[in-house]
Amino acid sequence: MRCYWDEDDVWFYFEVDAEGWVTRQVELQGPELTPIAAASLAEWQQAHDAGRLDEYDSRFGFTAELPVSEWEGHDPEQLTSAEFEEVWGLPVCRSHPGPADLSAPRRLLGIISA
Repeated sequence: MRCYWDEDDVWFYFEVDAEGWVTRQVELQGPELTPIAAASLAEWQQAHDAGRLDEYDSRFGFTAELPVSEWEGHDPEQLTSAEFEEVWGLPVCRSHPGPADLSAPRRLLGIISA
């Protein structure tokens, strides 16, 4: 699924499991769709277990903390798995340096599907 937040000009892409929890999330900002997050819940959990959560969060961001059923003010558009994987696989996102350094070259690794 995906949502657009016009206040910040950000597209959010989500892959959601059967219980409505976000498993992968990508955020693309502005007309050039600059990646500002491309997080995987499984990777986040691995970083947490390894004591490297701060490093992961600063580079990739994190997934939504509530299940989709508890979101307010969002009207998500459904995507197929193929549509999500197409975005997740773009050569821009997953190697992005995070919000602190957006001047470095980027590579998109992730978008999320339903």
